[in-house]
Amino acid sequence: MCGSFCTFSRALEQMRVLKELGYEILPIMSETAAGTDTRFGKATDFLQQVKDITGREPIRTIPAAEPIGPKKMADLLVIAPCTGNTLAKLANGITDTAVTMAAKSNLRVHRPVLLTIATNDALAASAQNIGRLLNVKYVYFTPFRQDDHEKKPSSVVADFTLLPRAVEAALHGRQMEPILLAPVKDGCTT
Repeated sequence: MCGSFCTFSRALEQMRVLKELGYEILPIMSETAAGTDTRFGKATDFLQQVKDITGREPIRTIPAAEPIGPKKMADLLVIAPCTGNTLAKLANGITDTAVTMAAKSNLRVHRPVLLTIATNDALAASAQNIGRLLNVKYVYFTPFRQDDHEKKPSSVVADFTLLPRAVEAALHGRQMEPILLAPVKDGCTT
């Protein structure tokens, strides 16, 4: 989980769904996601919810995330939500959070990473990073759409309800299609 706090409730809901489907979940949170109180909730409450769902303390440091690849601790790494900041770091090889280290670690042993984006600048500054990552082997995206094309024309959010299907596709080496979804008719999905 990265710091798109307005999508945490959707991410946690899908974490529950994945757990109910029988997936074992090793939670990882960026330092910002794990330590920032916002109008969407307190960091300690989110940490507790993640622990309650998964039965595990979230990995929150670079050293704790580094062995994920070499020890083959994850068949698939899901970054949900994945912020524009994290997209930029992944696209440019920057490893300075637990989440980016986990992604780098999983990719170096040719294991997939699924990005579930939520960023206000996806169709602006982050567009180039999405384009780069679309061409990276073992990187997949949960299908996404503009979340409010009138008030936030550059903003994109993945359809979190598609996460279980996107997980299955990525585990089989396929990008779920269509990747770009039509906007919702009634406005914002966040």
